[in-house]
Amino acid sequence: MPTSITLYGIPNCDTVKKARQWLDSNSTAYRFHDFRKDGLTEPEVKRWINALGWETVLNRKGTTWRQLPEDVRNSVSETNIATLLVEYPTLIKRPVLETGTQIHCGFKADDYQSLLK
Repeated sequence: MPTSITLYGIPNCDTVKKARQWLDSNSTAYRFHDFRKDGLTEPEVKRWINALGWETVLNRKGTTWRQLPEDVRNSVSETNIATLLVEYPTLIKRPVLETGTQIHCGFKADDYQSLLK
């Protein structure tokens, strides 16, 4: 089992709640990092983008994406996405799980089972 686990997200997100519940019920120690309260840095976000690809990290289904001006949505690219995600952390697909050796975006119990055994 990984030694240092951090779960990134926002507390009121249903998917983050499911991930936290799964970690708790499987007696997995982790630190929760609230995007809004604790903030994010560009190096953190770039680490996720480098590991997963920016299109995986970007949540295009959420309210924040739909509320962005159309010209901003149309101009998103690999070169500007990290800055945009730091500015609007709710654009990040949640939760982001870092195990020290792996980074995973989203939550599915089977994925967490495989990652954390």
